[in-house]
Amino acid sequence: MRHNIIGIDVGGSHITLSQVDTEKKELISSSYVREHIDSFGKKEQIFEDWVAAINKAIEGLEKETLLLGIAMPGPFDYENGISLMLQGKFMDIYQVNIKEVLAERLSLSQDQIYFVNDAAAFLEGELYGGCVQGYKRVFGITLGTGLGTTFFKGEFSTDEDLWNSPFRDSICEDYLATRWFVKRYKQLTGETITGTKDLYEKPQELQAQMFEEYAESLGEFIVKYVKYYDPEAIVLGGNITKAYPLYQEKLQEYLEENDIHVKIEISKIFEDAAILGAASFAIKSQ
Repeated sequence: MRHNIIGIDVGGSHITLSQVDTEKKELISSSYVREHIDSFGKKEQIFEDWVAAINKAIEGLEKETLLLGIAMPGPFDYENGISLMLQGKFMDIYQVNIKEVLAERLSLSQDQIYFVNDAAAFLEGELYGGCVQGYKRVFGITLGTGLGTTFFKGEFSTDEDLWNSPFRDSICEDYLATRWFVKRYKQLTGETITGTKDLYEKPQELQAQMFEEYAESLGEFIVKYVKYYDPEAIVLGGNITKAYPLYQEKLQEYLEENDIHVKIEISKIFEDAAILGAASFAIKSQ
C-alpha cells in the first residue's frame, strides 16, 4: 500500500504539521497547518486542539493510507506513546497513552502512529531531505530557547540529552541557549534583550564581543562532549544558528586550535526539520 505520510511537530505553544512528498523529500505546502496550543491547559482541550489540527492536514485522504510521525518533547515513552512530562508543559496528560487516544479519535490503527524525540526528529529531517543527506555519522545541535543534542550513526537518530551536562560553573544549556545572551547583555549594559535578534540593532563592537564569547562556549562544548562521538559532520539548527555568520569565524578558529576538523553544516530546513524528520522516522519504522 502507498502511504500518505504526515509529519507532526508538537511544541509547547504550537502544533505544526504537513503532508510529505516522499519523492521530493519535502513538505507539501498546501497541506501545512500551524495551530496554537495551550500546553498548560486541561487534557481534553489539548487533545481537541491536536485532533482538529490533524484533521485539517489529512482532509480528503483515505484513513487506511495514513502514516503519522509525531515529534514530541521529552520525557516521553516514545515506543508506547505515553507522556512522562510531570513538570511544566503538558502536565495534565502525564501518563496518558496518547497513541491510544489519537488512534481512537482519528479512527486509525495504533500501528499507523509513531513517536520520536523532537531533537532526534530535527536530525532525521536534515538526513532525509536537508543538509546532511548521505552522511553516516552526524551530530545534531539545536541552539535556541533550549539546547538539543542528537546523534545518528546509520540507523535512527538518538536524543543525547546533553543539555544539563556539567559545563564551567553550571550546565551546558546555561551557556548555549538564548538565556545566556539575555543574561550576558544585562551584565554588560544593564539593559534587557529577548534574544539574538535584538542584538542585530545594537552597537557592532558589543555585538561582536557577545558572539565571540558565544563561539568560544560552543567550541568548548564541541571539544568537551561532541568530539568523542567522532562525527563526519555537525549540523546546527535552532534560532541562534540563524546568526551563524556572526560567530562562524571565531568558532572555526577555536576548533582548529583544538585540532577539531569536523565539517559544520547549517540546517537547510530549520523550523520544519522536525516535521520532515518525524515523517521520515515513521517511514523507516515500517
